[in-house]
Amino acid sequence: MFKMKNLSSPSRLLPAAVSRRIGALRSRAVLVSSAWIGAALLAGCAGPLAVAPPPSTVAAGPVQVKVIAINDFHGNLKAPPAGLRIKDPADPKKLITVAAGGAEHLSTLVSEVRRKNPNHVFVAAGDLIGASPVLSALFRDEPTVEALGMMGLDISAVGNHEFDKGSAELLRMQNGGCHPTEGCKGPQPFKGAKYQYLAASTVDVRTGKTVLPPYTIRKFEGVPVAFIGLALKDTPNMVMPSGVAGLKFRDEAETVNELVPEIRQQGVQTIVVLIHEGGFPTGDYNECPGISGPIVDIVKKLDKAVGLVVSGHTHRAYNCQIDGRLVTSADKYGTMLSEIDLQLERSSGRLLSARADNLIVHSDRIAKDPAMTRHIATYEALAAPLAKRMVGRVSGPLSTSDTGAGESALGRVIADAQLAAMQAPADGGAQIALMNPGGIRAPLIPQPGGIIQYEDIFLVQPFYNQLITVTMTGAQLLETLEQQWLRQPAPRLLQVSRGFFYAWDPKRPVGQRVVPGSATLNGQPLLPQGEYRVVMNAFLAQGGDNFTQLKLARNPTVGPMDVDALEQFIGKGGAASMPSEPRIQRVN
Repeated sequence: MFKMKNLSSPSRLLPAAVSRRIGALRSRAVLVSSAWIGAALLAGCAGPLAVAPPPSTVAAGPVQVKVIAINDFHGNLKAPPAGLRIKDPADPKKLITVAAGGAEHLSTLVSEVRRKNPNHVFVAAGDLIGASPVLSALFRDEPTVEALGMMGLDISAVGNHEFDKGSAELLRMQNGGCHPTEGCKGPQPFKGAKYQYLAASTVDVRTGKTVLPPYTIRKFEGVPVAFIGLALKDTPNMVMPSGVAGLKFRDEAETVNELVPEIRQQGVQTIVVLIHEGGFPTGDYNECPGISGPIVDIVKKLDKAVGLVVSGHTHRAYNCQIDGRLVTSADKYGTMLSEIDLQLERSSGRLLSARADNLIVHSDRIAKDPAMTRHIATYEALAAPLAKRMVGRVSGPLSTSDTGAGESALGRVIADAQLAAMQAPADGGAQIALMNPGGIRAPLIPQPGGIIQYEDIFLVQPFYNQLITVTMTGAQLLETLEQQWLRQPAPRLLQVSRGFFYAWDPKRPVGQRVVPGSATLNGQPLLPQGEYRVVMNAFLAQGGDNFTQLKLARNPTVGPMDVDALEQFIGKGGAASMPSEPRIQRVN
């Protein structure tokens, strides 16, 4: 399990016999997880680690450590078509789109950064898999786990999407093996992750233990650094109930603070937190003039032993100082990485300084890693019959950009597709469709000639959620709309189908933001006591994203999968012309 390549002591400082054995292997950190590694294993590693360098060659000055960090990769082996939005360097008042991302380019950049310092570690803040494009999702994200292993990823926190298919599937991602019912679909048996997932706050209620190790300790020139990894406590509200069955997600800061004494007892003075929770900055990708969101309060509650926080989840990029600690996030989909430099006091192991630089993974400038190109090509050949299947045509790209009122062109099309799929009386008699914005993962960008392929729509809706039509009263619908601002890290405005309309006022109190009397269906007022048939995906129907009112609906009728409904709608020409009529109005 542990190989000589993990030794952090330079080979020139070891006895000649040991040096000959390790050859030209580069200096790496030693994985030491006290909570999960037995005493016998530690004893087996003690020999090489205990060798002291001759006094005349003892290094002086701080130990320099480079941390390379990513987050929210979401199986994007290929560069996302939408690119990366940043401020225009020539005019910061404008935004521009740059080509970025792709595992081939990310792998090259990671290697370049790694070569700058032999003391390095490559980490991630979760959501490496789940909500993935078809190239990865078709093979249950095995290609992505393999690709990240090829890049040399060392450690990752678990994110909410790591639980999309349940804890058993997450453990298979870690340990390998074929899927229990689908078998092996890839070109070779799946061997599992070469990197270690950490889940300090995720507890199996049956055993009271974490489902994965809570932390790991790495040594750099003999100086230990602890890495704690954890998901956000709100994971159960973001995942299908089946995905988190039997699991408890503890408070993030409390979990970290309870581990600090145990870690300190092992002589560790520097602690890094990898957390799948984040914030919402106001500046560009490499600054932080203002940040809000859950990560701010979490960091302020952390023990002062924590000196660096690598965050994610919000799909934003920032480089911040919060409560005297460095806090970073590298956007999403492999479009960026954080290059973090730590200085450790050699004698005590104390963190002296931490600085970061968010680097764009320019897919039009950075060379491709040939090994990664071959890896991706193998899976592309297997996926091509489904991925390249023609679905239909559209007149142009369908954007996820907010109109200002909370809806988007693509959101309208998806809601209309779901309504069309279940509108017939025999199919459920749907009158209104509601779509959660978090389920729309990318804009719909056609191929040349306006052609839409299956991989294009799967990129938009990768969850493969079933549609369900239910009966709701007008009062329940109105309460659901009010929940768009209740218990949300940021407003989550549901996308609505044609014929449904309402207005909202941001100046009204939370819980009363829908303008009274503004909600109508096909021009008729929505009646509080009236009953309406409403279609949504299964995630929403089970109260996902804190839309708890939807769990009270009655008389469910099960329909097709969401992406299949979108495929059928586009195939029949439903999206040939983009709907432009406003369905949601913001006043004041």
